[in-house]
Amino acid sequence: MNAVDKKLWFPAKRYGWGWGLPCAWQGWVVLGLWAAALFCVGIFVAPHHPILFPFLAIFMSLILVAICYLKGEKPRWRWGKD
Repeated sequence: MNAVDKKLWFPAKRYGWGWGLPCAWQGWVVLGLWAAALFCVGIFVAPHHPILFPFLAIFMSLILVAICYLKGEKPRWRWGKD
């Protein structure tokens, strides 16, 4: 399955490396769930376990990056011309 056959959730950024804002409702759901989970961890975990909070935030961010990698355009450095 190539990029034309699959529906992308996260387009590549025009400049730089990585992904931009979602272009499908599924991507917005993933981004919203990630933001809500990060907010909840910040409210409920950070005050009681300040050492644990950064590890959870990094872990959740790695999950988000993995989803972007699976459901987004192939990441590469872009200069804005394509």
